[in-house]
Amino acid sequence: ALFFENIANENTTSARQLIIHEVMGRHCGWLTAATARDYRKRLQDREFYPELLISMDRWDVDAVYIPELPINLEAESERLKRKMDEKDGVNIFLSEGAGIETIVNEMEANDEEVPHDAFGHVRLDEINPGLWYAKQFSNRLEAQKVLVQKSGYFARSAAANPRDLSLIKKSATLAAECGLLGQNGVVGLDEDNNDELSLINFDRIKGGKPFNTDHTWFQEMLKEIN
Repeated sequence: ALFFENIANENTTSARQLIIHEVMGRHCGWLTAATARDYRKRLQDREFYPELLISMDRWDVDAVYIPELPINLEAESERLKRKMDEKDGVNIFLSEGAGIETIVNEMEANDEEVPHDAFGHVRLDEINPGLWYAKQFSNRLEAQKVLVQKSGYFARSAAANPRDLSLIKKSATLAAECGLLGQNGVVGLDEDNNDELSLINFDRIKGGKPFNTDHTWFQEMLKEIN
């Protein structure tokens, strides 16, 4: 959220600007959605000056694309084109793993080779979803400037904030206590235990868990930005 607060200011540098915030990770639907939610909350604390074309709607999120929901490219292009015409800019939060099937289908239809890793996964870094969607939307929205910004590098290198530090200290303390008792697992906030900090059994941990898009906060956010 903090990363995009800075990137979004680029909308003042040109007309009809498309900014894509690409959240890195194959299965990061929740992270993308939660980041968009937190970013929009932080907007409420900022001052805007509509008379100077510095209005909240130009900084707001216009689309959130995640792997758990299909992307209707044509319908979204029409909707976002209206947004572009209305406020002279469009901001998209894109999960790196969103709409991969659409990209792969087009590549195969064009007889392009789809790169895979040793586990059979599509190599996201090589097909570059953010750049692909930027190309698709650029002409459709008649964008004059396009920015694709990946926040993963910022997230990994940025200093921990107070909320991070608190969780780190609590997690390390519980992990040490469990270790001294000879208990195995991973310490984390357990959504199956009312989000309590718990020792989670290894058997319950695996990659690729889908985000539950039925969460009220997520559905409300989609309605607000649409």
